[in-house]
Amino acid sequence: MKKWYSQSGDAVEVPVDGFVIDLVRDDLLIEIQTRGFSGIKRKLRTLLDLGHSVRIVHPIAVEKWIVKLDDSGEEISRRRSPKRGAPADVFSELVSFPRWVAEVGLEIEIVLTHEEEVRAHQPGKAWRRKGWVVIERRLLGVVDGTAINSTADLLAFLPDQLPDEFTTADLAEATGRPRRIAQQMAYCLREADVIAIAGKRGNALIYRVA
Repeated sequence: MKKWYSQSGDAVEVPVDGFVIDLVRDDLLIEIQTRGFSGIKRKLRTLLDLGHSVRIVHPIAVEKWIVKLDDSGEEISRRRSPKRGAPADVFSELVSFPRWVAEVGLEIEIVLTHEEEVRAHQPGKAWRRKGWVVIERRLLGVVDGTAINSTADLLAFLPDQLPDEFTTADLAEATGRPRRIAQQMAYCLREADVIAIAGKRGNALIYRVA
């Protein structure tokens, strides 16, 4: 992803104020973050406080192929994963700092990709996958993208068919994403003052656009 995203003139792996930055493009600091926004929280906070402009590039695989290698490194199988990502999946990472979206200098760019996930068999590891460990992710192509520059951009993630007042169950149904993602999405939008609590329906909170 870093190779695909870089442009002529970009500086790669540059020390800036005590941190190593993936790409520096003029005055813009670019971090490629496939997962684990929590891992760059301190880094990001420091850079923003120092007045830097930071763009987080977050790839989400809308189509993924699982490739398995034998002990010699030869491919023994290749299949399409049933899991398909979507832009709304960014909220599973944005829960680390949802209020920061409103800050000047921060941009989050979502890049929708096709990728291969390469696995090798290492007994004793990754027991849920019976010892098959992810050793590499290969970018096959980029199909689309969107940017979050302000809290106003978060409104675009709310589907048009969503009722004026809604629960996370409604949000999950309207977006077609798992309930967990809908709950994380509601949390982020609430923390960013995009939606507000309008009441309760049984044990479920009811939200509306703020």
